[in-house]
Amino acid sequence: MKDKFTVGSLYAGVGGICLGFKNAGFALEWANEFDKNACVTYKKNFKHNLIEGDVMQLDVTKLEKVDILTAGFPCQPFSVAGYRKGFEDSRGNHFFKILDFVDEMRPKVIFLENVKNLKGHDKGNTIKVIENEIRKRDYTFDSAVLNTKDFGNIPHNRERIFIVAFDKKYLNNNNFEFHFPEKEDLTKTIKDLVTKEKVDDKFYYHEDKYMYNMLKESIVDKNRIYQFRRQYVRENKSSVCPTLTANMGTGGHNVPLITTDFGFRKLTPRECFRFQGFPDDFKLPEISNSHLYKQAGNSVSMPVIERLASEIFKVIENTEAKKTKKSKEKA
Repeated sequence: MKDKFTVGSLYAGVGGICLGFKNAGFALEWANEFDKNACVTYKKNFKHNLIEGDVMQLDVTKLEKVDILTAGFPCQPFSVAGYRKGFEDSRGNHFFKILDFVDEMRPKVIFLENVKNLKGHDKGNTIKVIENEIRKRDYTFDSAVLNTKDFGNIPHNRERIFIVAFDKKYLNNNNFEFHFPEKEDLTKTIKDLVTKEKVDDKFYYHEDKYMYNMLKESIVDKNRIYQFRRQYVRENKSSVCPTLTANMGTGGHNVPLITTDFGFRKLTPRECFRFQGFPDDFKLPEISNSHLYKQAGNSVSMPVIERLASEIFKVIENTEAKKTKKSKEKA
């Protein structure tokens, strides 16, 4: 049986999908990412081949074939923020580029991640196109929307759709059923992820800020996370972090707010990465906080990926064991 199954990662970002698969026992072969600052963070944490640049320019035939092809492909064409253009948006062509990799490499497994809205986009037609294209290549197709707070034991309200497809020829009619992970109890709290000591003064709001009095009056509970919304402060009463977004890196007051023994402040980039399930030994480079906030908001929740990857590993391991048994019986 193969020691480790290999992974190729498209739209790798800072490596949330890669780290989840690595932790589940897979070997990372190569990855591709376009954003140069995300590449800086990625290279600080992984040693394998990172191809920097536009996926559309990649020559699929030159890349090492892999067992698992993963892609957290661009969210914009399938989200409300992306004007719901779907495949009419040029960025929607990224899905068809992924299919080029599938056709050339014939991976055992395709693993895709996207925004929850992909499921209902264009009255469900977009996901139907995706499913049809995958199925007609003789792959299985399973999808589910999972929330980080329910499947990653991280207090972060983040719903994403995950698509898992197995090559039927590889499975060779083995009876199998892919199981998405079960819901689990949320045991971690906001306080578990927030730095206990005083952080850099630049993250705090002081009296020189025009909204100081409003924030001081509203941000009072250490077990809650708040958001500043121009004319008011929104308290997230569910005691979890609201969905972190890439626009945290665009300045203004988009970063969620908390109160501590040292005053009220923004979450730090490190805390945002924690709310995505990254361990503290995941290295953050010395680049601007705006880039780090954007990277955290763009990333996947790593523990959810790890659980999904573990379920995929079970299916592959089971299939390999059956193939080994059959070959021994024939011998």
